[in-house]
Amino acid sequence: MAISEFNAALNQVAAERGITVDSVIESVKMALATAYKKDRKEAGEEVELEEIEVDLNTETGEVKIIKDKKDVTPSGFGRIAAQTAKQVILQKIRETEKEVVTSEFRAKIGQIMLGTVFRIDNGLVTLDLGKTRAQGVMPSGEQVPFENYRINQRLKVLVKDIKESPRGTEVVVSRSDPQFVVKLFEQEVPEIASGVVVVEAIAREAGSRTKMAVSSKDEKVDPVGSCVGQKGVRVQAIIAELFGEKIDIIPFYNITEKFIAASLSPAKVAEVVLDKENKRAVVTVPEEQQSLAIGKEGQNARLANKLTKWKIDIKGAAGIFSAESGEAIKIGAKEDKKVVGVWDEAIKKTEDEKIEKDRVRKEEEAAAEAEKAAEEGVESGTEETQDVQSEEITPAE
Repeated sequence: MAISEFNAALNQVAAERGITVDSVIESVKMALATAYKKDRKEAGEEVELEEIEVDLNTETGEVKIIKDKKDVTPSGFGRIAAQTAKQVILQKIRETEKEVVTSEFRAKIGQIMLGTVFRIDNGLVTLDLGKTRAQGVMPSGEQVPFENYRINQRLKVLVKDIKESPRGTEVVVSRSDPQFVVKLFEQEVPEIASGVVVVEAIAREAGSRTKMAVSSKDEKVDPVGSCVGQKGVRVQAIIAELFGEKIDIIPFYNITEKFIAASLSPAKVAEVVLDKENKRAVVTVPEEQQSLAIGKEGQNARLANKLTKWKIDIKGAAGIFSAESGEAIKIGAKEDKKVVGVWDEAIKKTEDEKIEKDRVRKEEEAAAEAEKAAEEGVESGTEETQDVQSEEITPAE
């Protein structure tokens, strides 16, 4: 009976705390040694822990204190040391538990976990992260603006860091970090998880919009199509997890000009010129595309700036918009010089076709007007001839 109770107690503590039985046994031995040292100190005897060996029978639970190879267990030691041993056992178990949690979650930094909100206090959200009884804390800076969290809500979070605080070791989790979106795509898109599709760059304003540039190591795999999924099913699942946050997925280009042009999607870019020394790009867009390129309150240009790591100025009929400063600089007609740069091929083709159509239309209109004028001239000449002939054949009176 005693054996089963002792073993059951060991196993129960180990299971509840998420630690091994051996760790519990070591904690018990350390507690008993500390209790013996305290008991001897009260009796006027100084004993060092290194001099003490604790013999714990894991089958019966019997304890012996060995010093200099002799059994020095005091009479009634169990009763005297019980309270001290209990406190030390709990302290040691807490330390062991902390070490286990720290070790486990340090390996999970950068990964997504599912947690349950169980406390919200002064803007700090605390989540239960599962079987290890570990708690994740999500400070206000790691929360997404406009998201409303509630008790017992299940949330996916990114394990961002482990740090010491006055409250102890904390597992810091986040929903606002750009890497949270990357990891969501890894879960949803097999091509990213396998490494065929690579997320080259990402820029995010949490709760509002994300821009992500992707490339493919296999020319047969469309990186953007893989992330979007059939009928948008993959990206829609991620948008739902982010409570409606917009996501722009663009192809990554090694050619800087093309990458900058693509980063301003959905706006169509006409020209790009680079100032490599200052790492600044001046982008020209058609007049009707300028507001789309800048975005609401400059958001589209600002995210493109973060995504490409280039300072982007958007040039249109109204002036130049600086993505870095978020301000528009008005320019006059004399200052509106043509920007020479690399055209986006698709846009250039569209513009060329438009110019060609306008030219053909104008030529056709001019030809039609000339033909009409010629016809009117012929009809006028015929009428004059008929009048002359009529006069010639009119008999004299």
